[in-house]
Amino acid sequence: MSILIKNIRAVDSTNDMKADIFIDNGKIAEIRQKITHEADEVIDGTDLVLMPSLFDMHVHFRDPGLTHKEDILTGCSAALAGGVTGVVCMPNTKPCCDNSETIKYIINKAADTGVDVYPAGCITGGMSGNGLCDYEDLKAAGCICLSDDGRPVENAELMRQALELSKYNGMLVISHCEDLSIIDGGIINKGDTSVKLMVKGMDRVSEDYITARELILANSVASRIHIAHVSTAGSVGIIRHAKAMGVKATCETAPHYFMLTDELLEKRDADYRMNPPLRTHNDVREVIDGIKDGTIDCIITDHAPHTAAEKADFETAPNGVVGLETSFAATLTALYHTGEITLGKVIELMCVNPRKILGLDVPSIREGSTADLMIADINRKWIVDPDKLHSKSHNTVFKGMTLTGKPLVTISKGKIRYDER
Repeated sequence: MSILIKNIRAVDSTNDMKADIFIDNGKIAEIRQKITHEADEVIDGTDLVLMPSLFDMHVHFRDPGLTHKEDILTGCSAALAGGVTGVVCMPNTKPCCDNSETIKYIINKAADTGVDVYPAGCITGGMSGNGLCDYEDLKAAGCICLSDDGRPVENAELMRQALELSKYNGMLVISHCEDLSIIDGGIINKGDTSVKLMVKGMDRVSEDYITARELILANSVASRIHIAHVSTAGSVGIIRHAKAMGVKATCETAPHYFMLTDELLEKRDADYRMNPPLRTHNDVREVIDGIKDGTIDCIITDHAPHTAAEKADFETAPNGVVGLETSFAATLTALYHTGEITLGKVIELMCVNPRKILGLDVPSIREGSTADLMIADINRKWIVDPDKLHSKSHNTVFKGMTLTGKPLVTISKGKIRYDER
């Protein structure tokens, strides 16, 4: 199909211009001030912004095995509603992604969704921490990276071996930085709020320690390492120092870590519980500073659906929150509209850097580029209603909050896949 977008502000990591955009045969065919071609679909872009579609390199779609929470189709629907056309699915499914059959199942099921779904393969067999997977087999099946996300690789020597092997198979290792012996059953951040609620807390040193360990191990074998869901001031500082020393490190954070604090847990609502947990005002500030100075490379969601029944009991509920449909709006609200970062920086964090880190093609707004695009009203205010989310699960930390900025149209390879106009 052909699409003509009229009078739109078009922004990518290097350009910010007002133009008409003509899309045909899946590509951006023409960009100029006034286009008069006939098109199958004409979109009035007045007061709207066109940008490359987002990429979330850390989601959980629960498929196979846990599809009462989410499946690939509903996960992709949620992604498109959030302006996302590419994701990396973490491997803690049932069965987990330590075999070619599971990986091929995920890729095949996602094929017609309009979302590029890339499975992460397990670092260790069964995510057990007891032996490395056959990485060449996982790569041949379609894996793009490696992780035991949901738990750390507890044995440091095994992690070192995984990092060394990753140099030769070309797959990035993503680390869930948490020392389970330090966590020891904690369910929220260890601090004033955990004391007030009289529940066991997660000491921040568990994240800081494993973050430092992974950076040391990666440096020892000259391999890359990607640190998942950074939440503490300590981890930001450790990663900043490691990068300055030449360690081949990248990292990510999620909107709730630069927007919310553990004081929300005083509601005793498990929808505010995730792993790592919400931290303190100082951690929020340090995460924002890490985003601004380039220490933190990308923004992800760690989209982790759970049912209302599973989240009903504050102390026994599983950790995790959904985020695909709110990540862009939350980032604009907390960072762009407050003047912390530019719109170009938002695109760098949510579109460009994740794809670069994974070695994928990066969409841009130029003639000949694949039309993976999002149209947004960056000034639209809306209240997050969990019941209106496209995900099967509604466990969002942003419920009832007013956010500013909304994806309206998502275009994947030249096709309109989501339209809220």
